[in-house]
Formats: sequence, C-alpha cells, structure tokens
Amino acid sequence: MPRLLIVHHTPSPALQAMFEAVVSGAGDPELAEVEVVREPALSATAADVLAADAIVLGTPANIGYMSGALKHFFDTVYYPCLDAGKGTPFGFYVHGNQGTEGAVTSVQSIAKGMGWTPVAEPVVILGQPEKPDLQRCWDLGATVAAHLL
Repeated sequence: MPRLLIVHHTPSPALQAMFEAVVSGAGDPELAEVEVVREPALSATAADVLAADAIVLGTPANIGYMSGALKHFFDTVYYPCLDAGKGTPFGFYVHGNQGTEGAVTSVQSIAKGMGWTPVAEPVVILGQPEKPDLQRCWDLGATVAAHLL
C-alpha cells in the first residue's frame, strides 16, 4: 500500500483547519488504497520519510521563513534521506498573515536540494482561511495522494 506522509507544524486554529482539510482530501474514500500517516514536524524522523512514497508539508510563515519546527525536520532528515529520497513526490501549504514568500522559497529550495519532485502547486493562505482556501488544501491532499495510485 503506498504511503503518504503529512509533516506539519500546526500552532494555530488557521493551520489546524488547513491541516484537517489536507488530511480529509488525502483520505478521500476514492483514495482508500493510500495509507495516510500524520507526523508533527518536531517528531517526524528519517525513518518516516524513507517509509513514505510521497510527502505533504505544512508550515506557518514565521518572520518571513518556514517554522523552526519544519526547519528542524529538514535538518534531521536531510542527510539520511538525501540519496534514497530522490524523486519523492511532494506538495506543501503555508499560512501567514503577511510575508509568506520567504517561507515558500525556503521549502521549495530545500525540497529541490533533496531531489523531491513537486506534484502540486503550493497552497499559500494569508489571514483566516475561507471555504475556497480550505478546498484548495483538500485538493492538495487529494492530488498528492492520487499521484500514488
């Protein structure tokens, strides 16, 4: 069974809503053949990444950069997963109140350095997520999961 790993840092209600929408999309009944595994960024390990067939990342934009928790995740998994993870399909979402560009660029840069392959456009939401924003998060989860079938 293909495995989708969702690595997230979810410190706010807005990010919780986005995370739940991503999980819901990935867990759509039409995608029941995909195992969805959720791990907070501070506890996700290289073993989690190596066991995954695709990855979705979620982070707030903190002072114009990805969260320290997601950066810690990347620092932890970078070398152990560098060669084995090449070509891993991934997507990501970012929430901020302003200045999300640095967070988006940093996630894209590190994922590219790891050799991961983007299979969906990043979902970037400013302010309180509205229904269309959460639909985009649902679509992100479903798109990355469907890529495994």
